[in-house]
Amino acid sequence: MDRPPSKPLRIGDWFVNPLSGEIARGEERVRLEARTMRLLLCLAESPGEVVSIDALLSQVWSGVVVTPDSVYQAVAALRRLLGDDAKQPAYIVTVPRLGYRLVAPVEPQVETTSTARPARPSSRMYVALAFGVLLVAGALSYYLIAGRPATSQAAADAVASPKAIAVLPFLDLTDSMNEEPFADGMTEELIHKLSKVQGLRVPAPTASFYFKGKQLPLTEIARSLHVSYVLDGSVRKSGDTLRVAARLVRADDGYVVWSENYDRPLDDKLMVQDDIAGEVTSALRASID
Repeated sequence: MDRPPSKPLRIGDWFVNPLSGEIARGEERVRLEARTMRLLLCLAESPGEVVSIDALLSQVWSGVVVTPDSVYQAVAALRRLLGDDAKQPAYIVTVPRLGYRLVAPVEPQVETTSTARPARPSSRMYVALAFGVLLVAGALSYYLIAGRPATSQAAADAVASPKAIAVLPFLDLTDSMNEEPFADGMTEELIHKLSKVQGLRVPAPTASFYFKGKQLPLTEIARSLHVSYVLDGSVRKSGDTLRVAARLVRADDGYVVWSENYDRPLDDKLMVQDDIAGEVTSALRASID
């Protein structure tokens, strides 16, 4: 596979600008993390064709040792940002045991540059600018004279606690996509157990599930919930074995600080949820200290 394109593209309804790291659709603009943008561009390099997981690992995670689960998580996150539905995909189709296929049309976009001479500022603009400077100067003087206003309790509460973690709804990545109830139950069980850890703040399930299916960057979700960490994951199945993948992401920089896979037989789903939630809780105690 060649190096992903760096020129603007139109993928489905989205205008993709690799240089700015943004995608836009009408008035909606979304900034993608660098690796998420590389993933989208790698798929766009071969539209309509199956791109293997190995190929994505070599292109998107070059020089980084990761498992295929990183690809599953990244594709799921990209789908959320694109507003795609894995059950009825308009952008990315999962090809079981092979990889992924971008089915949305891909068109290169021509970059246009304007050669028109910039308009000379009018006298009204200068007056408006001077008035604005006076307003700023007046506000600054008042601030220096009156002193810095006291921080309100609401503003203090809005600051993310260093030991606050949100559990986002786990994704159902099974081939038949019929394990969503189990994935939701896994999310609620994790919230329940983590909320019992002394000193740890965990948003309630209603707050976490509000973001289910929402097209929002991780940093924005964390800011809304006033947390420093976000725990997300996925559920996959092979035969009679269920695999639950979980990862802890630091909200300020997007780095994964902990991740683990848990394989369990499908004997008792409630027992599996309780067992895995207990192990994740124990592992996270050390990760956020």
